[in-house]
Amino acid sequence: MVNNIKSAKGKNGAGFTIIELLVVVAIITVLTGIVLANITKYVNRGKNSAIQGNLSSLLINSAAYFEDPALGNGTYANLCATYMVSGKPIYDAIISANGGFSPVCQVNASNTAWCACSALMITANDLFCVDSTGTKQKFNDIGGCINICTASLAHCFQLP
Repeated sequence: MVNNIKSAKGKNGAGFTIIELLVVVAIITVLTGIVLANITKYVNRGKNSAIQGNLSSLLINSAAYFEDPALGNGTYANLCATYMVSGKPIYDAIISANGGFSPVCQVNASNTAWCACSALMITANDLFCVDSTGTKQKFNDIGGCINICTASLAHCFQLP
């Protein structure tokens, strides 16, 4: 009866031991961890590019807004309300890319200058700011966009 029971390895002794299977599973686990870490980094780089691209498109939109008699008529009054509020494509794309952090948009009191800023994804406190002078700049400020894009100046500026 004992002779009739086949071994787990079959007639030729072919097959894998439990140790060999555990080693393969461990290797696959390590490789998966490496791949996932890199994928996350590349996804966040893509999100940063989306944030920067959407804020940069505001430069073109603001120029058209400024020149349009029905909109700005030579000023930037209501520019932020036109492009940087919930439901507007630029704003919604930035919110989607940066994990839900509201971008800052400011127009100065005389409606002659504006700036917009958003948090980036890879490094803590990294921000991207654009303004009416054509500035497109990355900053690192623990205080956030409100320190970079102020209503009084309405351009991208970091205090020393």
